[in-house]
Amino acid sequence: MAEVKVKKETNLSEPAEIENRIKELCQQFPQGITDQVIQNDLPHLEPQQRAMALNKLLSLGQLDLLRNSSGLLYRLKDTQSASKMKGSDNQEKLVYQIIEDAGNKGIWSRDIRFKSNLPLTEINKILKNLESKKLIKAVKSVAASKKKVYMLYNLQPDRTVTGGAWYSDQDFESEFVEVLNQQCFKFLQSKAEAARDGKQSPMVQRNSSFATSHEVWKYICELGISKVDLSMDDIETILNTLIYDGKVEMTVIAAKEGTVGSVDGQMKLYRGVNAILQPTGLVKTPCGLCPVFHDCHEGGEISPSSCIYMSEWLDF
Repeated sequence: MAEVKVKKETNLSEPAEIENRIKELCQQFPQGITDQVIQNDLPHLEPQQRAMALNKLLSLGQLDLLRNSSGLLYRLKDTQSASKMKGSDNQEKLVYQIIEDAGNKGIWSRDIRFKSNLPLTEINKILKNLESKKLIKAVKSVAASKKKVYMLYNLQPDRTVTGGAWYSDQDFESEFVEVLNQQCFKFLQSKAEAARDGKQSPMVQRNSSFATSHEVWKYICELGISKVDLSMDDIETILNTLIYDGKVEMTVIAAKEGTVGSVDGQMKLYRGVNAILQPTGLVKTPCGLCPVFHDCHEGGEISPSSCIYMSEWLDF
């Protein structure tokens, strides 16, 4: 937390002036200020005056009291949050603030206990009370099936929590992914066939067989095979699996700013390909197409003995 360097001494004596100055400091530092910041800005202020001003602002609900590794923090309260938490005690407000800070990735009850220094039984009681008021909600995380994270009630959980479009109730939708694989490849195949039927020069045929990820995304959306809204990133994830399977190739070209599907002046193009030669036996093994092959070794985070793809291949 950066401390305020005092350029000129501020000598305030009226309680209202002190309170206003503290609120101004909170506006300068939206993440919160420590007691030391106030002391640096108001060096002539007596500790008792400072404590009275802070307590009054806290009692009026104009400040939030938070705790971090460096100690207590005072932060200007959001007016909307203040109206929602009207009638709640300080402990409930503290837990709500911690959950709000976690955003749409949520926070585990263990981390709430660590940040609030409240007993687990008290935290569980507060969480149930906030859930009953529909101020927060519990969401199951795909990262840990038996654990829940808490976030504000009106937030849409981050895809790292829900698993995105590929998960439903924490179960991986393998059939849905397979259907998308087939349809994306079918679209690229039809694009390549149309280019060949054009009876143009080989180079023109090849260039005409490419499609942008936006075109593939639009095709999938028009099919209506997905019950969830798919993003361009979702479609590119599917296209990447087709690349690993050797069914699709990708190239990157320069594109004008504002072109649909371009990122940082570049655009990815995809085309369906047919293997000229059948792959050798080694390539057919999981190791032959593994993108993290060079990071795989016994005893490491990626290991042959713990590889699910190798186990499935051997079972087959």
